[in-house]
Amino acid sequence: MAMKDYSNEFKADAVALFESTSGATCKGITADLGIGRGTLRKWVLRDRKHRGQGPAASSAGARRTAASKET
Repeated sequence: MAMKDYSNEFKADAVALFESTSGATCKGITADLGIGRGTLRKWVLRDRKHRGQGPAASSAGARRTAASKET
């Protein structure tokens, strides 16, 4: 399967949607956007690192996402 190339704007919008949606889960956001959970997780973690935040910095959904990566 070929990898899709998403624009930086799409990535930023997806991360912003996840971060700003109360109670958001990777599963729900990715289903709406048609992307993989691992893809969104990677973008969120990269964005947080870029902003100097830890992987579990904001929403509960992100904490679950970061924790699932560790297991």
